[in-house]
Amino acid sequence: MHKPLRLALATATAAALTGGLLTFSAVTATAADSTRVPQADFNGDGIGDVAFSADGAYVNGRSGAGQLVVLYGSKTGGVSSAKRSTISQNTAGNPGTAEAGDHFGAETAYADFNGDGYDDIAVGSWGEDVGSDKDGGGLAILWGSASGITGKGVTVADPAPTAHDYWGKNLAAGDFDGDGKADLAVGSSAATIYVLKGGINASGVPGGTYTIKPPIMGTDAGGPLNLTAGNINGGPETDLVIDGYETATDQGWNKNYYVPGSSTGLRMSWSETLKPGVITAIGDIDGDGYGDVVSGAYWNPTDADGTTVPDSGKGGKVWITYGSDGGPITTNPTGITQDTGNVPGTAEGNDFFGYELDLGDINGDGFLDLAIGVAGENIGTATNAGAVTVLYGTAKGLDTDSGAQGFAQSAPGVPGNDEKDDYFGTDVKLDDVTGDGKADLIVGSQENAGNGAVTYLPSDGKKITTTGSRIVSPSTSGVSTTGTPYFGANFAD
Repeated sequence: MHKPLRLALATATAAALTGGLLTFSAVTATAADSTRVPQADFNGDGIGDVAFSADGAYVNGRSGAGQLVVLYGSKTGGVSSAKRSTISQNTAGNPGTAEAGDHFGAETAYADFNGDGYDDIAVGSWGEDVGSDKDGGGLAILWGSASGITGKGVTVADPAPTAHDYWGKNLAAGDFDGDGKADLAVGSSAATIYVLKGGINASGVPGGTYTIKPPIMGTDAGGPLNLTAGNINGGPETDLVIDGYETATDQGWNKNYYVPGSSTGLRMSWSETLKPGVITAIGDIDGDGYGDVVSGAYWNPTDADGTTVPDSGKGGKVWITYGSDGGPITTNPTGITQDTGNVPGTAEGNDFFGYELDLGDINGDGFLDLAIGVAGENIGTATNAGAVTVLYGTAKGLDTDSGAQGFAQSAPGVPGNDEKDDYFGTDVKLDDVTGDGKADLIVGSQENAGNGAVTYLPSDGKKITTTGSRIVSPSTSGVSTTGTPYFGANFAD
């Protein structure tokens, strides 16, 4: 996940990434990774569920203690606050205690970690104090069940607490060694990434642990920006994409690395450099059996000191690197901006086109479609109102000439209104939450000065529609609006 835009813009230069110690990740993965994009099913009813953060939420008067919200899908209406779980560290069975600044739920990743047939959720608390170790970070696994995520879970210990802070800051789940068990990649303030092998037991002990170390900055830049898991080369193992800063001098830029899975796990020695972007999605857009890598480079082409930033576009750029049996085809990536073809909108400074990304099959044609957050879009006089663009997949890749859709809160049928600093598109999710086999669109925003909101826009089987849409708010979901909860700022993947 990114840190919320309101905070990012207050601390970053106008053209810089939201970097630094408090930049977090978003991921795309589950244990049964394939070139499709698996979705969470925490209660085993066969319908997709959606989990997201409210990591700034007050809990028992403690600022920023954080909460996790799970909305359960339904054949009769998708997701709403009527069928949900809202969990803090004070929830019975959840390890730990809600404390100020823990930021429980800031980062999440789902998979069936214990092999019982229900998806579980790994939850990071980057600000957790561990004994005298301030901001050492915490990581818990909350178990899925026929009742969904109830708060019952276990702490997963940091294997090297003196080597870093912010344990659990980045998470990505997948079967990196192809043994049929869900593994979990965990980031922190350091460059080193810990991989917890599958078969995490009821005591929180994994089936083994190993590390990889990409050539990115560690403590000063906050470790990896994001971790994204998915199957790119069509093999039985899940691959990993790591977004991070290469050196201390490139904090308006970044480097992405493809790290393939193998029978022995992730192989950093086989890694390749990809186009930049601080958010990544992986899935099969063109239906050729290989996962494609989509990276969001949402910054402007020059940074604060006038330096030209490579591979960027005015207002943001999305890069697609198509997959093959040899991994990503890095020699021929495709770049898309708001000035490409008939993509909705016009490229303007600080639109943040590509701020968030997700893939899913909206129309059931076998090609994955792409939702793009344009969180900084100005609409009329409302600065940073935000918008979402949807592009549809074909055998030739994403169609930028026809069929694209654009959504803002001023669009007919979309709940709410365009308002300053709503940042509609802070996060986006494409999941089938009605059980009809078609992905629906869920959008996070920073509505009402950081309270946040989640907007549900269903698929009608052919495209995203506003018929049946609704907004889910913190006040109807058991989350206090004291302070800035940032409800819906980061969806689990």
